[in-house]
Amino acid sequence: MKPVEISLKYQGKIEVMPKVPISSYDDFSVIYTPGVAEVVKEISKDKDKSFQLTSRWNNVAIITDGTRVLGLGNVGPEASLPVMEGKALLFKYLGGVDAIPLPLAVRDPDTIINVVSALEPSFGGINLEDVESPKCFYILEKLQERMNIPVWHDDQQGTAGAVLAALINAMKVAGKGLDSKIVIFGAGAANIATVRLLKAYGFDPKRMIVVDREGVLHAERRDLDAMMFSHKWKYEIAVTTNGFNITTLDEAFKGADILIAASMPGPNTIPKRWISLMKDPIVFALANPVPEIYPSDAIDAGAKVVATGRSDFPNQVNNSLIFPGVFRGVLDSRSSKVDDAMVIAGAEALARFAERKGISPTYIIPRMDEWDAYYELASAVAEKAVERGYARVRLSREEFRLMAKTKIEQTRNKIRAIQNVD
Repeated sequence: MKPVEISLKYQGKIEVMPKVPISSYDDFSVIYTPGVAEVVKEISKDKDKSFQLTSRWNNVAIITDGTRVLGLGNVGPEASLPVMEGKALLFKYLGGVDAIPLPLAVRDPDTIINVVSALEPSFGGINLEDVESPKCFYILEKLQERMNIPVWHDDQQGTAGAVLAALINAMKVAGKGLDSKIVIFGAGAANIATVRLLKAYGFDPKRMIVVDREGVLHAERRDLDAMMFSHKWKYEIAVTTNGFNITTLDEAFKGADILIAASMPGPNTIPKRWISLMKDPIVFALANPVPEIYPSDAIDAGAKVVATGRSDFPNQVNNSLIFPGVFRGVLDSRSSKVDDAMVIAGAEALARFAERKGISPTYIIPRMDEWDAYYELASAVAEKAVERGYARVRLSREEFRLMAKTKIEQTRNKIRAIQNVD
């Protein structure tokens, strides 16, 4: 069936189902009034009990204003809803997380911040989605400062986490290290977050060359002063990266070890000639639906490891490997935050999972159908939340892994049971 036919048949991708058994009319007096008053009183004495006595602990809000949806751009909140429903389905199926799509009919960043902040009592976490740059950076930072639950922007942290997980193993396969010269092609939300995460992991920002639509970012670029006011996050990258003071694309690619591209779809956004200037390179061409350069062309030009954002090529780097496990981990630990250290812990867990199976040029990161990878990622994130002092629940890594495994497997079993009945 075609996407529109499926949507018309099912009239949406998700629904809400009760999980408390209901066997008779008398059950309502316990589930609702008057019995529920006892639960209300408990939470009124201690707000944190809302994580124990309600569904809040497993609820995530998917927030968007519809300004940057997939490759479609500014389609508005109503048109963004099918994407957010799809995201909610992935949250549930891959992570056992109850996610509620909430497209907002507001564009002003401070208004979005106020609306989302007011939702905190209802949710255990916030997932920002498809918000245009650069306001997505501002919104994320302010919400993380203001809220006492994890706030995540999947286009930033999810993509950056997936890139790091794949890169850890790609470097082992290709014989590269933290001293690599890296070309970051594209300066949108994903790659700006990737620069930050790679720096936190230990890469030298001075050995990163970032390229936007106008060319190479460097400290002497003509538009730098204007950038300071229009996009301070890109400005910070311009003045902290590119210690070579490179100004041309040929210089950027010459002798580079790694290319991370998240820019315009190809297939010729990145020509083979640029890859041939690199040194036994790792090439991540992550644009969808068509990568900036096809893997076969990159390999012909000398690439040792190639990854894309697509499932029909080896080494799919996709944030769907990251966000279900990250939220499973932060929700199980009842974490108040999700920071770069937790994303790195999750990326390292994914990389170790793949390494145990045996990495190669065509297998550097788990596939989305390798379910055990989500348990490993979730437990690593939960353990790091405990270590960072954010967790309300403090368990061992193995206990968190078993908790995640149980929750995700139960969810899949329920879905299969419902589908069999239907």
